[in-house]
Amino acid sequence: MADLKVNLAGLALDNPVMAASGTYGFGREFLKFYPSSLPGAIMAKGLTVEPTAGNPTPRIAETPAGMLNSIGLQNPGVEAFIQEELPWLKDQGARVIANINGHSLKDFEEISRRLAAATGLDAIEVNISCPNVDNGGMFFGTDPTLAAEVTKAVKKHCRVPLIIKLSPNVTDITAIAKAVAAEGADMLSLINTLLGMAIDRKTRRPVLARQVGGLSGPAVKPVALRMVWQVAQAVDLPIIGMGGIVSAEDAIEFFLAGASAVAVGSGNLTNPYCIPEIIAGIRQWLDQEGYASINDIRGLALPCR
Repeated sequence: MADLKVNLAGLALDNPVMAASGTYGFGREFLKFYPSSLPGAIMAKGLTVEPTAGNPTPRIAETPAGMLNSIGLQNPGVEAFIQEELPWLKDQGARVIANINGHSLKDFEEISRRLAAATGLDAIEVNISCPNVDNGGMFFGTDPTLAAEVTKAVKKHCRVPLIIKLSPNVTDITAIAKAVAAEGADMLSLINTLLGMAIDRKTRRPVLARQVGGLSGPAVKPVALRMVWQVAQAVDLPIIGMGGIVSAEDAIEFFLAGASAVAVGSGNLTNPYCIPEIIAGIRQWLDQEGYASINDIRGLALPCR
């Protein structure tokens, strides 16, 4: 039977299929379907320093082969995560990755400082798709200099592997990848959602209260796959591939493109058994193709291979 264990910059996982931040909450809702220890890791719901109510509704819209969301980082705040959600997840046997967000460097430093004292955290994922209010609302993840500054600010407090989550809403994602790698990122996750919108023909108005939102689901998979393939050639860091993965076949393509692990997001909303089915499907495919380990197929689609 093929070995699914992976080691991502010191983060050892029993399998390489994670629950992506945003569609999995803190794992409680999925406990009725399978143990929280089954995903390789759980990327918890995005956290801010203080509790956040999120954006006004409507903030979800279905699209062909995907969905738009403008949730607005609704969450209970980092202290509630440390005191309530993290201990509960560890009691369930989960590997836990905190996803952190901020609108200024001060926010990122504060949340990473608090998490540094937390017990049981396995890694931190930094969402650099937030607008920097100190720089006129420019998104951290679209400017190499700002992305590097966030990475440096979090890294000095980080006691666990540091993941930087890259935005696809850029001209050259490899430039951002190189910038954060230079400032100490231990691994990368990509992609975050693509910017999109939907319009109601009856009201002649945007469906989402905030007009635009993040597009996810199978529609974004070709973009995500291309970007993983490009970044895998640009930096020598483990990559967690995400974006439209709903089947083992999808996941395998990301490994071939250079990903060391994958994360499932919107797929959890349409099929709550998506993650266990993908894990089983990957192992079955590896056995059929004669591979002993998931690590044997990483990057086989890259030009140098």
